[in-house]
Formats: sequence, C-alpha cells, structure tokens
Amino acid sequence: MSFKIQPFKVFFVFAFWFHCSSSFELHPLIANSTSVAISEDFQVINRRVLGSCVHRDNKLFIIKITSNPHLPDETTIEVKVTAPRDYISDKDWVAMVSPSNSNNKLCPHWKHMYEQTGDKDDHPLTCHYPVKSQPVKNDRDYLTCGDKECYKYQKNICLYETCSATLKFHVVNIRTSIAFVLFGGGFSKPCFLAKSQTVRFVNPKKPLYGHVSSVGSRGTKMRVTWVSGDFLPQEVQYEGADPKKEILLPTQFTRRDMCGTTQETPAKDFGWHDPGYIHSVVLKGLKPSEDVRFRYGSNHAGWSEYVTMRPPPAAGSDVLRFLAFGDMGKGRHDNSIEHFNQPGSISVVEAMKQEIDHGKVDSIFHVGGLSYATGFLVEWDYFLHQINPLASRVPYMTAIGDSERDFPGSGSLYVTPESGGECGVPYQKYFQMPATTRSKPWYFTKQAGVHLAVISTEHDCKVKSAQYRWLKRNMAKVNRKTTPWLIVIGHRTMYSSTKGGANVNKNFVSAVEPLLRKYKVDLAIWAHVRNYERTCNVYESQCVALPKKVEDEGETYDASNYTAPVHVVVGTGGATLDQFSDDDAPSWSLARISKFGYLKVHVTKQVLQAEFVVPSTSEAEDKFRLVK
Repeated sequence: MSFKIQPFKVFFVFAFWFHCSSSFELHPLIANSTSVAISEDFQVINRRVLGSCVHRDNKLFIIKITSNPHLPDETTIEVKVTAPRDYISDKDWVAMVSPSNSNNKLCPHWKHMYEQTGDKDDHPLTCHYPVKSQPVKNDRDYLTCGDKECYKYQKNICLYETCSATLKFHVVNIRTSIAFVLFGGGFSKPCFLAKSQTVRFVNPKKPLYGHVSSVGSRGTKMRVTWVSGDFLPQEVQYEGADPKKEILLPTQFTRRDMCGTTQETPAKDFGWHDPGYIHSVVLKGLKPSEDVRFRYGSNHAGWSEYVTMRPPPAAGSDVLRFLAFGDMGKGRHDNSIEHFNQPGSISVVEAMKQEIDHGKVDSIFHVGGLSYATGFLVEWDYFLHQINPLASRVPYMTAIGDSERDFPGSGSLYVTPESGGECGVPYQKYFQMPATTRSKPWYFTKQAGVHLAVISTEHDCKVKSAQYRWLKRNMAKVNRKTTPWLIVIGHRTMYSSTKGGANVNKNFVSAVEPLLRKYKVDLAIWAHVRNYERTCNVYESQCVALPKKVEDEGETYDASNYTAPVHVVVGTGGATLDQFSDDDAPSWSLARISKFGYLKVHVTKQVLQAEFVVPSTSEAEDKFRLVK
C-alpha cells in the first residue's frame, strides 16, 4: 500500500512531535504506538478509524430515540436498542455523544486522560468523551431476550429473532445536539454497531443555571451570573422598583484558554465541550436581607423562570446564618457511567435546599472542590444545574481548589494535573467572586458580625508572597466592634488525621498558622479531605485550650480569652468519602465523622454556634459553640 504525502502535512507532523518532546513526556501508550497520523477531525496522534464489529452484521442492529425528540431544558431520553438474538453480548453499550457529530473513533491511550484527574473508574476509550454511557445489559431483558420480536419469517416459522432493551438517560440543556451510539466490544475495545437519529433542545439559547454572589459588605449589591447559547447582551428584570444595574458583555472561554496540549489534557480536546456564553449583571441599590424576585435573559434568547433571592445581612448587623462545605461534584440521576459521579451530592443539595425553604440561610460558602469536571467541560453544566436551587436564592460564595486550578506550568503552587487542563479558567468565568484578578483569586467579605477572608491554597502563601501580604493587611484592618468574628476559609486544610496524612502542606502551615494566631482568627474552615473533623484551640499541633461540654449545646469554646483558632474540615459535600485511620485520634482532634453533610453556622455578636448536619439521618452529629 502506498501513500502520497503532502509536504505541508509532513512538516506539520514533525513540528508537532518536536513541540511535544520539548514540553512534556509522552504517555507510554502514545510514545509506544506504531500508528502515527494526523486526524483531520482533531489533529492529534494515533486516532484510529473505528472498525465494525467482527462477525456481527451492523445492518441488523438498530438504536433509536423513542421519547420526544424536541428536548426541554431537563428531561429523560428513552433509547431503544434492537439486536439479533444470536449476536447480543454483555459487552454491548450505548454512548450519549454531544455534539452529535463527535469523533467516535478508538483512542486507547486516552485512558491516562481520566487517570491524571484521579478518576480510576472504567470509562469508554473513544476519541471524544461521551457525556454518559450505559451497558445495554442495564435492561435485564436484553441478555435474556425478554423483549423479543421475529425479524424474519419463512412459512410462518420465525428464522431470526431480535431482542430489545430500553435505556433511560437524564439530560439537561447543554445547548448542542445529542445522538446515541451503540458499540460492541466493551469500553476498552469498542467497535461501531449503530447510531441513532439526532435530537436537539427546543431552545439552545435559553438562559439557564443562574447563581448569585454578594458584592461588597453592605448587602446592597448582588451579582447574577448565568449561561446561555446566545452571544447578545442580556439583562435582569425584577419585580418592584427597578434597581440600578450594570450590564456586562457576555464572556466565553475557548480551547485556547485551556492549559497544556491536546495530548496532555482532556480540556484541550478529548473532554472539550462548548461552554456557551456566560452573562453577568451586578444589581445595585438593594436592601440587605430583603427578598428580591427576579428573572434573567432577553426577548431574543428567552427568559428564565422568576426566582426569589435574598441579599446577605449588612456588615455590623446582628445575625448571620450560613452553610459551609467543600468537595461536592455532581451526582447522576440515571444508571449511566459518568466521569466522577459523586454519590452524596444530591442528598446534600436537597437538605440545604430545605434549609433555604425554611428561611434559615443567609449565605453559602463552597470551600473548593466544585464540579469535579477536571477538563470534561460538559460536567460544569450538570453541576450548575444541580446547585441552581441553592445558588440562585442566596449568595453562593466559593473558594478555588485543586480540581479547579492545579496544572503544571500554569502558575498554581502544586504541579499536578488535577484540573485536567482547566487551570482555573472555567471556575473564574462561572464564579466571579470579588477578587482583584484571575491570578489572585482571594478576597474578603463581611456579613453581619463576621469578617470572612477567603484564600487560595492553590497559590503561593509563603511569607512575603502576594497572598500572604494581602491576608496580613486584610486581617490587620478587621474592625472587631463591627465584625467581632474573624473566619478564614480555604480549600486545603492545616489539620487532618485521615489515613496517609499527606493532605497537609507543612510549608503552608508554617507560614500561615502564626498569622492566624497573631490576628486572632476564631474559626478556620477547610475541605479537600473528604470527611468532617474538628479540633481544639490548636497551634503547632498542640491543644492550647479545650472546650467545655455543655448539655444539648455541644462543646463550648471560650472565645473571650483567645488562645488559638478552632479548625474544621468539612469536605463532605458529596465526593467519595475519605476514611479515618483506625488508630487513636491525635490529641488535637475532637470530632471525626466520615459521612456526607454540611456545616450549619448561626452567628450573633456574642455567640457562634455550629453543627454538622448529616442528610441521611437529618441529625446534627456534631455541635459546638464559640462564646465571646
């Protein structure tokens, strides 16, 4: 077999290899490959044409969508698979692909794209990430042929029988077209059998997934951020007197904004999905703690439903009620296999929604570990959909974590590929906190009697670093008469007794812990470790004071005679839990719980009362108070 090679393409291939070898070490599955070519679809190495399944006639396999092809913003799609009885296999599976013309070729080396983000589960090794996938045997009738029909008769005798299965896929409006592909051969060696018709969303431009955050500390400004498929400016409308508002042009991010190269990171290619347009409006002239009923969108793209939100209490007012947690991700609503399915997130969101329904929440603080998309961009849409019942109603304040930020050569402190090439770009587009710049995502906010400093543990915080200097200046200026409580929030914890003990950066602790004590930080809230843990008043791993046990109120710390901060780890928002060591807890660790849940905090000028709520039992499994 001979090839006619164009000089330009030869030059491109060699230039590409030179670039790769100078910037990173190729994964062995790529480096050892005997097939090197440039795909016109994706221009990456070793994209092989996916063959038909051997000894299986593709024409006999049918996959079709049997539910409404005009998709609303959230729905369940039913997919019917029909196969000849003699050819059914327990290795047959269905992929949901979007856009519908995605590359469904075989890329076995893409396994490392999942693994670099920490996802060790078995996933399809096609050249473009399937949004969801399911084994056809999820319908038990498939392998037993419980749903059968005769494909061909001869003289009233059935010559060929077919077996059918019906699978259900939960979808939300991701703006792009959707199709389903039937594969044989399992996930590791897929071969093509059939493809369904294409379906589309009724309104791919629809404004969706709105969430709000506070701006300033007076409770008079709120930022509303949402996503749509429309590049034209949109606005916020609300009932009552029209507030002052700032309309900003929509923003977007592209593959070019992602870090790494197509061979290194899913975000650049394998996991890329068009994020649509991100709209943001700052509402001004609001009243603290007073409900505002609003909607967002435009006549051109459509409007969201009306939502009622509440600005936070102004700095210096009497009471603040907030929830805090980290490491959530998104849970699935069907039997699909997905990247980083986080089983506890759905119950945690539902429990917090009930807290808001009962009027018990002024703000939410999500302490890093948000979507766990880690380069598989469509996961952000599912996550934003999941938190919408919370984040559209009270200020949803966030801290950046490793799964949002870390990537080698991107400016993050840790040179790990945890973000899958996102390197903070989607996070800071979707969640526009009151930070100064994208490279400095730390900020502060004041609500009622609490001053909250939110830091980035993914950036340098050593003595004399930009973040260290900012934190020192910020805490030095705290007005203890207006805001008697000082809380620091960050993703990676200073204290953890979890198995392994590798979750604490000693350099970070040695630099920042003296600062927390010097400026009398009352409470430090962390995540990253996926469990709940509470300390004594601790400094340099030694208890300098212990709380007193008070019946029905948990343990009470004397905050009027300051000694050191209390640390709480609450990485329990839904991501798979970490277990504690069977050894005895260190002396500074007073409570250890490995369950999903969230921290519920009620603060007055004199008392900070907190409890760790577990949705599975609806109980507060740890309670504590700090009293001035």
